Amino acid sequence: MHRVVNGLAQQSVDIVDTDRTVAPRLVELCRRAAGEGVVLLRNVDGVLPLPAHAPVAVFGRVQCDWFAVGYGSGGDVKAPYEVSLLEALREAGVAVVGELAAAYETWAAANPPDEGYWGNWPRHFDEMPLDAGLVSRASREAGVAVVVIGRAAGEDRESVLEPGSYYLTDAERAMLDAVVARFERVVVVVNTGNVMDLSWADDYGDRLAGLILAWQGGMEGSRGLVDVLTGAVSPSGRLTDTIARRYEDYPSAPNFGHRHFNNYAEDVFVGYRYFETFAPEAVQFPFGFGLGYATFELGAAEFSGGGDGDGDVAVSVEVRNVGERSGREVVQLYVAAPDGALGKPSRALVGYAKTAELAPGESERVSLMVPRAALASYDDGGATGHRSAWVLEPGTYTLYMGADVRTAERVGAVEVPELVVVEQLAEACAVDPEAPFRRMTVRRDGAAARVGWEDVPTRTVDLRRRILDALAVEIPVTGYRGVQFDDVAAGRRSMDEFVAQLSDEELEALTRGHGRMNSPLGAVGNAGVFGGILESLRAKGVPPVTCTDGPSGIRLSAYASLLPCGTALASTWDPALVRELAAEHALEMVRKGSDVLLSPGMNIHRDPLCGRNFEYFSEDPLVTGRMGAAVVAGVQSRGVAACPKHFAANNQETNRSKNDSRVSERALREIYLKGFEIVVKEAWPQTIMTSYNKINGVWAHYNYELVTTILRDQWGYDGMVMTDWWMQHSRDPHFPEVWDSAYRVRAGVDVLMPGSTVDGLRRGVDRSLLRSLAKGDGVRRGELQAVAGRVLRFVEVSRPARSGRGEGVEPDSRSAGIG
Repeated sequence: MHRVVNGLAQQSVDIVDTDRTVAPRLVELCRRAAGEGVVLLRNVDGVLPLPAHAPVAVFGRVQCDWFAVGYGSGGDVKAPYEVSLLEALREAGVAVVGELAAAYETWAAANPPDEGYWGNWPRHFDEMPLDAGLVSRASREAGVAVVVIGRAAGEDRESVLEPGSYYLTDAERAMLDAVVARFERVVVVVNTGNVMDLSWADDYGDRLAGLILAWQGGMEGSRGLVDVLTGAVSPSGRLTDTIARRYEDYPSAPNFGHRHFNNYAEDVFVGYRYFETFAPEAVQFPFGFGLGYATFELGAAEFSGGGDGDGDVAVSVEVRNVGERSGREVVQLYVAAPDGALGKPSRALVGYAKTAELAPGESERVSLMVPRAALASYDDGGATGHRSAWVLEPGTYTLYMGADVRTAERVGAVEVPELVVVEQLAEACAVDPEAPFRRMTVRRDGAAARVGWEDVPTRTVDLRRRILDALAVEIPVTGYRGVQFDDVAAGRRSMDEFVAQLSDEELEALTRGHGRMNSPLGAVGNAGVFGGILESLRAKGVPPVTCTDGPSGIRLSAYASLLPCGTALASTWDPALVRELAAEHALEMVRKGSDVLLSPGMNIHRDPLCGRNFEYFSEDPLVTGRMGAAVVAGVQSRGVAACPKHFAANNQETNRSKNDSRVSERALREIYLKGFEIVVKEAWPQTIMTSYNKINGVWAHYNYELVTTILRDQWGYDGMVMTDWWMQHSRDPHFPEVWDSAYRVRAGVDVLMPGSTVDGLRRGVDRSLLRSLAKGDGVRRGELQAVAGRVLRFVEVSRPARSGRGEGVEPDSRSAGIG
């Protein structure tokens, strides 16, 4: 299926690499990950796997026009190949009904799908009208029918509560009705990257015997699915989101999709944290759920540690395959914390592990270690007497283990006799007092939980004072003294000595990209280049650094592998597999000339309608953090860099560059920042990307408290931070002579990408830094030097995939902005 490459750039580029070769190991890992991410939701009377050599009738045009990935920067990869489901079935020797398959192939060829254009991608493809005679003849030839329904979403475009997006179309419903009426055994495959409504599955009862979520699995996705359908692979994927019976039951529904702002009124009660606490009856398929062909039993759990809330908790359990087929099991561990003064969800995931492939009768002991901090809650209002602190409130912390959040059983408890302050921090990114709202909490009527509401704590910090107290000290300027960048890398001279030589113009250039996508300083079709963008910097040995999207593959003009989407990877619940895949993918980065992969996408699935959910991992921060850490560790093991994004609270595409995410500090810390915190502390990404949106009134790329207070000061991160592509104009309300890039640098955001502001085509490169530097109360040279130092340390550590490219090339007047 044809896909538009570099749609965002809106420019034509020469194809310089026509090599479609993909490393066999990468192909193998893509197929394995796609298959292990498939989630089997229903399997009545063992309708799956498909019986060997028996004819199968396949319905739905998506069998021909397969959705391999979503749209936008997270999907528009120039894939070397894509395989339709019909092709994959035939490859595997499945006896598809010939007349039916030919009818779909002929109709699909005569009615090719419209791929749309940027921000106007198709959400579905029109279905072939079904002839009753064709259905009847197919039912006489095959005992099993497979019906395929496809959905897509993408950047700059939400899913919507309409047929063809979140809901079935009339044609799809008619197809299901006709097939279920004629076939005794029907399996539905939902090919998507985002959650859609599945309530219709219950309307058919057991006549709809099989239901599978085949997340968009990239170039090998259809083959991974067929491995599951035929039984070559036992399904082991598990849901990373709750699937509710109605959209209106999601706690985010009243506060999603508004143009100017969204109050995150559900607070920490996101996804299963809400449903398991307040509305279990509203759930169709619970978080962590998934069936397999194997059957497992968990032995008695062994439990130790955590006495008086002091120290880590260890839980181990024997997992035995008591079925007749091989398979893998996912063991999940949840905590039920005491409500106390803060109010807690009934369940929160604190650990998980996936077994190896276990043959019938085989067993494996799974051990999970839960850090004490994983049991803590964040007090953002001082309800416990310790504002801006991670605390363990007194009471019983009960641990539940099982195959999903709903069926997990009690395995032990930790008693905390008195309040424990796990970590005292400082307030940051609290709600603006000018925009207060009420947030959800829990109230108890005996054992029953009900929704309560309370005022959200608001900001108390004097941000101007905080900034002035921490301004970087200037390194005395020396002018050029012959120190080359290689001297720093070799340890012969210090980074401060090198930075001291740089002019203000060179310092400023290090704080931005080259000014355009598809920079001539990098591989053709690149997202942007930073670092050695001036000839004088390259003369001192600073190379240009090439960035490329993204989460599903390297987005260049060259052919590059198309990986499973983020939801598919997370649904494997296998960080080791994801790390191995990322490491192999990084070797392709080196071959193609990419130094920085703008991946992984790490925003929370707050609402099922978010258009970019397919790029992200989960509604849960632990799954998000562990999967993100796996991608980062894998990529960076090969000497190139990963760039987790979008930091932070980028949870909708509607008016994404101006929308304000109004969210409590507690919800930020426990839900929306937690995954990033895990990635920083476990995988140490060399760079991180900020988001487009505002957070409590301040754009992320200007947000000092987000980037400096939390990320750098509290988490200890000393890497580089870049913007998402382009940024909004704004003036720092605390410092009138600090605006645009000066505002960004003061916040601690190192690099503006691709190097221009939102209207860069008209205004050229943003010069606010040098203008502000000349003002007495503007940005300080020490701040520019601090940013330059971080950028240069990144260049030193990241070891670009190819050095010396673009020597002597200077941008002309047409290179600012996009062409």
